[in-house]
Order: sequence, then C-alpha cells, then structure tokens
Amino acid sequence: MRKGTSGRRPRSSRPPWIHLPDEKLLDWRLCDLGLVIEGTALEGRIDVLLAELAARNLRFRPHFWLAEEWFSPVGIPGIAIPFYLAHPRLARLERKQMGEVEGGTHDWCLKILRHEAGHAIDYAYRLGRRRGYRRLFGNPSRAYPKTYRPRPFSRAFVQHLGHWYAQSHPLEDFAETLAVWLKPHSRWRAEYRGWPAQRKLLYVEELMEEIKHKPAAARSRKQVDPLGEIRTTLREHYRARREHYRLEDSNDVDRPLLRLFSSSGAQRRTTAASFLRRNRAWLCRVVARFTDQSPYTIDQVLSAMIVRCQELGLRLAQSERHTRRDALVLLAAQTIEYLHEGHHRLVL
Repeated sequence: MRKGTSGRRPRSSRPPWIHLPDEKLLDWRLCDLGLVIEGTALEGRIDVLLAELAARNLRFRPHFWLAEEWFSPVGIPGIAIPFYLAHPRLARLERKQMGEVEGGTHDWCLKILRHEAGHAIDYAYRLGRRRGYRRLFGNPSRAYPKTYRPRPFSRAFVQHLGHWYAQSHPLEDFAETLAVWLKPHSRWRAEYRGWPAQRKLLYVEELMEEIKHKPAAARSRKQVDPLGEIRTTLREHYRARREHYRLEDSNDVDRPLLRLFSSSGAQRRTTAASFLRRNRAWLCRVVARFTDQSPYTIDQVLSAMIVRCQELGLRLAQSERHTRRDALVLLAAQTIEYLHEGHHRLVL
C-alpha cells in the first residue's frame, strides 16, 4: 500500500452490491460499501500527480482518502476523493443521479487533483499568512460564499477547472493558479502573457522554488469525514446533492418562450413541453459542453422552462429541426443568465 493512502485491501474484487438495481443500491450506507483506493484507476492517477510534484522537485506529498466529495480541509495537507471514482458501478450511479461524473476521466481527474494539491501545499506551508499571497490573492480567511458572481472576461484570474472557479475565493484562486503552474508542459507564460494573472503565476513559481526542499510546517495526516465513518445512505447522499444544486429562483423565461413557441397553435402541433422532454438529453449535453456548467444545473433550468411551457399551453410554431436549434440557444442563454444573476454554486 502506498504511503499516504488509506484503507485495507479489499477481500474480494466483487462487492456484494455490484449487481444490485439502482433502487436497492441506493439504500446502502456509504460506510458499508467497503471501498479503498488501492487497486483502482485512482491509484494510478495519484501516482501521476506525485510524479508531477517530484518533477518540480517539491518535497511535499499529500495524503489521500475516500469521502463524499472532492475537498482539501482547511489547515490539513491532504486530499479527499469522491467515493464513486473508486468503482465503475458507483460511477454509473453518479451519472444517473447527477448527470455527470466529476473527475471521471483520466485527464479530468488529474485537473482536479492538481487543484486540490494546490490547497494541500497552501495549508502544508501556511502560505496564506504571507503578505505577498494576501496582496495578490486576497485574504484566505474570508468567509466562503454559497454562490458567486463570476466575471467571464476578467484577465486577473487563471482558467483551469472551468466555471471561472478562481474567482470564487482567494483560496480557490491560489489553488487554480498553482494547478496551471504544475501541469506538465504548461505554456502559461505564453497563454497568460499580458494578463494580470501572470503576476500570480510568477509569484507561485517563486514560492515553489523557495519551499521545494523544505519540510512542511503542517504535517497532519488526519482524514476529515472519511467514507468509513459516513452512515448516510446513497439515497440520502444524492437527495442532499440535488438540493444543493436546486434552482432557488427561476428566471423570467416567458418572453423568450413566447418568441420560440406559440400560444395559439393548432391542437395537432406538438406541445413545447413534450418536445423539450424528448430532446432533453441532447440539449443538456450540448449546452454543458459550451457553457461548462453542471449538467444537473442545466437540467434544472430546462425543467423550469418545461413547467412554464405547460402552464402557458405552448406548442411548436415551426419545424422540429429549427426548433431544436433555437431551443438550444435559449437554454444556453437562460443558463448563462442564471449564472450571471449570482447563483453559481461552489462545487469543490
């Protein structure tokens, strides 16, 4: 077992819940799933991250454990990884419940691991206490907001995970900046030339050069909320996750819906609600690709549109081919408007 990872080796490679239907699997408690990092694809991805740290001559190595979600606890130089990445069956359940598997591919997982490594290094060396850090990134002790209002065209922040996440909090700004610097073969000097964000990257490079051979100041190997201690069922877990992403305020979509659909169409025409439901998966997938938003959030925006279509009695006013194109544009616009209204939730 690699030093820094947790859990015993599994007794069997086939957990008893692997072939259960979703409805029965959802009643399992997270602590009873018997998951470990060892022997999974996660182990190889962690090895890649550790190799990247070594390639930068950084002495520091974080520790890892399975939990409900991605996070690095404030003050603890370690990384919690969501349980569903430890088994393909749970990854499939995650996709059905939430519309995506965050970190589910090799490259995506490494992007998040680099981000969380930024937090872990920050805490390990207590970098947030430095005057230069606070001048460039802000006060890391500032309270985390539940939502944030990003500025999509700002050049004061790097762009790594998407969602303009560096803008959400000083700690996230630092973690995103370090992740960009850490990525192998990163062309950040060229990509961020002339951006205020480059000053942050240069500062991170100077910091890493200074601390690379030093032992960490914070060396706790504590695991916060490890999976083995969570008695919540999968059903309860996903209910809470969906509530977290639930739309709190629906946008006023009546005017654009009335432009797209008809309130006086012939009864033989397809209803707008049924049309949107039939094209739901395609619409959410394409909008997610172009807006970089959570599929679950996009689906919630679409759900609000469907409800208003039903309430207004709307039907198609043109061919389905043209309506698909226009509905795609409308859904993307409504998603971005929701984002700009300041409802973009912190996800890490």
